[in-house]
Amino acid sequence: MSTNFSALGIRPELTQFLKETGITQPTPVQIQTIPVLMAGKDVIAQSQTGTGKTLAFLLPILEKIRGTAPHVQALIITPTRELTLQITAEARKIADVLEINVLSVYGGQDVDEQIRKLRGQPHLVIGTPGRLLDHVRRKTLVLSGVTKLVLDEADQMLHMGFLDEVEEVIQLTSSKRQTMLFSATMPPKVRALAARYMTKPADIHIQTQNVTLDEIKQIIIELPEAEKLDKLCSMIDEAQPYLAIVFCHTKDRAKAVNTALIQRGYKSDELHGDLSQAKRTQVMKRFSDAKLQILVATDIAARGLDIEGVTHVFSYDISHDPESYIHRIGRTGRAGQTGTAITFVVPGEHLYLRMIEQGIKSTIEKYKANGQKVIKNAGKAAITAAPKRIVEKTATAEKKTGDKKADGHGGNNLRSRRKPKPADRTAGSKKYSDKRAKTSKGKA
Repeated sequence: MSTNFSALGIRPELTQFLKETGITQPTPVQIQTIPVLMAGKDVIAQSQTGTGKTLAFLLPILEKIRGTAPHVQALIITPTRELTLQITAEARKIADVLEINVLSVYGGQDVDEQIRKLRGQPHLVIGTPGRLLDHVRRKTLVLSGVTKLVLDEADQMLHMGFLDEVEEVIQLTSSKRQTMLFSATMPPKVRALAARYMTKPADIHIQTQNVTLDEIKQIIIELPEAEKLDKLCSMIDEAQPYLAIVFCHTKDRAKAVNTALIQRGYKSDELHGDLSQAKRTQVMKRFSDAKLQILVATDIAARGLDIEGVTHVFSYDISHDPESYIHRIGRTGRAGQTGTAITFVVPGEHLYLRMIEQGIKSTIEKYKANGQKVIKNAGKAAITAAPKRIVEKTATAEKKTGDKKADGHGGNNLRSRRKPKPADRTAGSKKYSDKRAKTSKGKA
């Protein structure tokens, strides 16, 4: 039986606002979580990325904030600046309807400017652990009045080594707080954190058929290290992704791969910890606006990114644990759309591959660099002819949305929009395609 936001207890003004923005039906995680949070209970919610977790905690929080009380009443802790900014943008849209003051606090931002804004007495603060503690120590932020606390992407905060800082922030909030923990995966350390700081939490687990999103086509390419760049370029040329993220293990690796892609004529840029916040924001804006086709990123820089229109994710370097793999591929196939995730595996890395397959409880399709499919038969690897295309353009999505071109590149626009779609924009696409065609001729 279908439901709506009104039935979940959301006030008419917010329900109408959501409707005007094209959001009429709550997602499964919202249906299960919102009523529990509205009742004031603690919640542990495990749900894959792209399933609507942000609204699941934002709506109940904003419903309960008192605009007439001039102090910080709610706090959302996130692992990265980018996720902080994304949640803040969503929160401000809704908060404006209720005249609630929202402020983001994160590293790389001017401290004096943050202090000035904190004097404006925000009701809801969204921030990263380190910068939150910095302001507490400066006595520019008081958290003792926080009665609504969210730990978003909790597994990644622990994975990134923020456990001590997160616990310190939690201890600064009210002992009578309502605590909400949202995570795509639930490793033992996250469970232990919940046990220490939550009171009889409701345990909500939105189960998909597999651990990873069903809408994502997952592929393994087995190849030598020296062939990675050429294979990446050939797969990009073949698939023509609208937006693609290429994951690398280190900053230096991301820089090198991005430089190589630019030299070969691709619309690419990099995202990693060496960039200033201003540069990171600029890169993300260009990528979100499809002025770039490819974003080469490290795991830490790309945690929690929610960019509409990412059709392909390439793991240039394989993830070393299932949690990182799930977060990487979760950048595509969002909100019910299809996506493709390709992972490169070089000799000596099959241990990581086995760990990933055990973690996601699924076997991933494997191909050689020449396109031949690897099939395990009676304990021995057999190779058969692969389909003509290893990376397929997701036909179902193309039927739904049609091919569209962005101003900045010639990839296929399969992004789903909540708002009415503008007319197709093709200016510049032919010029770029011609440039790419010339570049491809010079490839090895």
